[in-house]
Amino acid sequence: MTLRLRNFPVVAIAMIGLAACDTTRTPDVNRALDPINVIDESNLSDIMLTAAAPNEAVAYFQRAVREQPDRVDFRRGLATSLVRAGRADEAVPLWREIVNGNETVEQDRIDFAGALIRAGDWEEAERQLDLVPPTLETYERYRLEAMVADSNQEWDRADHFYEIAVGLTTRPANVLNNWGFSRLSRGDFDGAEELFLEAIRYDPALFTAKNNLVMARAAQGNYQMPLVRMSEIERAQLLHTAGLAAIRQGKTDVGRGLLAEAIETHPQHFEAAVRALDTLETEVRR
Repeated sequence: MTLRLRNFPVVAIAMIGLAACDTTRTPDVNRALDPINVIDESNLSDIMLTAAAPNEAVAYFQRAVREQPDRVDFRRGLATSLVRAGRADEAVPLWREIVNGNETVEQDRIDFAGALIRAGDWEEAERQLDLVPPTLETYERYRLEAMVADSNQEWDRADHFYEIAVGLTTRPANVLNNWGFSRLSRGDFDGAEELFLEAIRYDPALFTAKNNLVMARAAQGNYQMPLVRMSEIERAQLLHTAGLAAIRQGKTDVGRGLLAEAIETHPQHFEAAVRALDTLETEVRR
């Protein structure tokens, strides 16, 4: 017998192969051949949430919810996958149904708050976080609390929550970057620079922190590239950032030189830097 399987997870294929060897076709085998049950029993829902491409995960959970609408774990998976796919507006009503249901857990409210923040509803996000018991102390909870405090310009409160969040994870690069950006927005350029450097030490590949670091240095009149690991492309992009910052500060000659260096450094054609330099030259000639 030939089985035609398209885009089916490897673990699920293995389980189907084992089931096919059993010619008795017992009810247990029939359940194993149900793709939803196979994936659930193999913990592949977790894999879809973490390893699969976001839109693939959305498609999987949409199908799972259609087939078993009463499964709250599938509805959670769909809401989470929609947020990962940049579709927070679609995730918000799903999370609202979940937190208002009978099977909700406190983590649902935290995830709901995260979706609300991505959708731009900061007030509702704050209300949801206020409903989380203070005894639930998690990295994600305090990361979101810090972001909400930032949005309210409650700087001491934001610093407090960022510090707690950093202490609750072994991978704090992203939250350190957020904290640094908070300091940058307040005009605390030295403090921001330190936090961006710390973020890069934890994750040398975090380009956002490198770009923010260059902005923090440029805000202090320092346009030299920081001594962090970077590729040629990253260096060109960071020179471009520094060049634009210099131009905005009225240091046209410095900006021109940085943009020219960015164009020379980039291994391919750097359209954005070329366009910025051409615009600058046009303005100067007028």
